[in-house]
Amino acid sequence: MAIAATAHKRVDIRRNDTVKVITGRDKGKEGRVLRVFPGDSKLLVEHVMMVKKHVRPNPQRNIKGGIAEQESRIAISNVQLVCGTCGPVRIGREVRGDRKVRVCKKCGTTLDK
Repeated sequence: MAIAATAHKRVDIRRNDTVKVITGRDKGKEGRVLRVFPGDSKLLVEHVMMVKKHVRPNPQRNIKGGIAEQESRIAISNVQLVCGTCGPVRIGREVRGDRKVRVCKKCGTTLDK
Protein backbone atom coordinates (compact mmCIF):
# COMPACT_ATOMS: atom_id res chain seq x y z
CA MET A 1 0.00 0.00 0.00
CA ALA A 2 1.47 3.34 -1.08
CA ILE A 3 1.47 6.24 1.34
CA ALA A 4 0.29 9.47 -0.27
CA ALA A 5 2.46 12.52 0.32
CA THR A 6 0.53 15.09 2.31
CA ALA A 7 0.54 18.50 0.70
CA HIS A 8 1.57 21.35 2.97
CA LYS A 9 -1.62 23.39 3.08
CA ARG A 10 -0.30 26.76 4.22
CA VAL A 11 3.26 28.00 3.87
CA ASP A 12 3.94 31.18 5.82
CA ILE A 13 7.48 31.53 4.49
CA ARG A 14 8.00 33.19 1.13
CA ARG A 15 10.86 33.86 -1.27
CA ASN A 16 13.45 36.46 -0.10
CA ASP A 17 12.41 36.09 3.58
CA THR A 18 15.22 35.73 6.11
CA VAL A 19 15.01 32.50 8.10
CA LYS A 20 17.02 30.92 10.91
CA VAL A 21 17.68 27.17 11.10
CA ILE A 22 16.46 25.90 14.48
CA THR A 23 17.48 22.23 14.21
CA GLY A 24 19.71 19.94 12.16
CA ARG A 25 23.32 20.06 11.10
CA ASP A 26 23.18 23.77 10.20
CA LYS A 27 21.48 24.85 13.44
CA GLY A 28 21.93 28.57 14.12
CA LYS A 29 22.61 29.62 10.52
CA GLU A 30 20.58 32.41 8.93
CA GLY A 31 19.92 32.85 5.25
CA ARG A 32 17.63 34.18 2.55
CA VAL A 33 14.99 31.88 1.07
CA LEU A 34 15.80 31.23 -2.60
CA ARG A 35 12.86 28.97 -3.46
CA VAL A 36 9.83 27.40 -1.76
CA PHE A 37 8.49 23.89 -2.49
CA PRO A 38 5.05 23.87 -0.79
CA GLY A 39 4.08 20.43 -2.10
CA ASP A 40 7.09 18.83 -0.38
CA SER A 41 7.07 21.38 2.51
CA LYS A 42 10.72 22.22 1.84
CA LEU A 43 12.81 25.34 1.20
CA LEU A 44 16.03 26.27 -0.52
CA VAL A 45 17.98 28.62 1.77
CA GLU A 46 21.11 30.52 0.77
CA HIS A 47 24.33 28.98 2.27
CA VAL A 48 22.39 26.36 4.29
CA MET A 49 22.54 22.56 3.80
CA MET A 50 25.49 22.78 1.42
CA VAL A 51 26.22 19.55 -0.47
CA LYS A 52 28.95 18.60 -2.89
CA LYS A 53 27.99 17.79 -6.47
CA HIS A 54 30.23 16.23 -9.08
CA VAL A 55 30.09 18.31 -12.26
CA ARG A 56 31.11 17.04 -15.67
CA PRO A 57 32.96 19.59 -17.84
CA ASN A 58 30.99 21.02 -20.77
CA PRO A 59 33.05 23.27 -23.09
CA GLN A 60 29.95 24.35 -25.07
CA ARG A 61 28.36 25.91 -21.98
CA ASN A 62 31.76 27.02 -20.62
CA ILE A 63 31.40 24.83 -17.50
CA LYS A 64 34.53 23.61 -15.74
CA GLY A 65 34.40 20.14 -14.28
CA GLY A 66 35.13 19.19 -10.68
CA ILE A 67 33.33 19.17 -7.37
CA ALA A 68 30.92 22.07 -6.88
CA GLU A 69 29.03 23.03 -3.74
CA GLN A 70 25.34 23.87 -3.87
CA GLU A 71 22.39 24.29 -1.51
CA SER A 72 20.13 21.36 -0.75
CA ARG A 73 16.49 21.56 0.33
CA ILE A 74 15.60 21.84 4.02
CA ALA A 75 12.29 21.09 5.73
CA ILE A 76 10.06 24.08 6.53
CA SER A 77 9.62 22.74 10.07
CA ASN A 78 13.36 23.15 10.68
CA VAL A 79 13.41 26.92 10.12
CA GLN A 80 11.83 29.99 11.71
CA LEU A 81 11.13 33.33 10.09
CA VAL A 82 13.28 36.19 11.41
CA CYS A 83 11.47 39.37 12.48
CA GLY A 84 13.45 42.59 11.99
CA THR A 85 12.92 43.72 15.58
CA CYS A 86 12.79 40.58 17.75
CA GLY A 87 14.61 37.79 15.87
CA PRO A 88 13.24 34.29 15.09
CA VAL A 89 9.47 34.20 15.68
CA ARG A 90 6.29 32.28 15.04
CA ILE A 91 3.96 33.75 12.44
CA GLY A 92 0.33 34.75 12.83
CA ARG A 93 -2.18 36.10 10.32
CA GLU A 94 -4.43 39.12 10.68
CA VAL A 95 -6.72 41.11 8.44
CA ARG A 96 -5.43 44.67 8.33
CA GLY A 97 -7.46 46.96 6.12
CA ASP A 98 -8.60 44.83 3.20
CA ARG A 99 -5.55 42.50 3.17
CA LYS A 100 -4.56 39.39 5.11
CA VAL A 101 -1.00 39.94 6.35
CA ARG A 102 1.63 37.92 8.22
CA VAL A 103 2.21 39.19 11.74
CA CYS A 104 5.01 38.62 14.28
CA LYS A 105 3.63 36.74 17.30
CA LYS A 106 6.04 38.49 19.71
CA CYS A 107 5.79 42.18 18.82
CA GLY A 108 2.80 42.30 16.45
CA THR A 109 4.58 44.02 13.57
CA THR A 110 3.61 43.24 9.98
CA LEU A 111 6.10 40.95 8.23
CA ASP A 112 4.82 41.66 4.70
CA LYS A 113 6.31 44.47 2.70
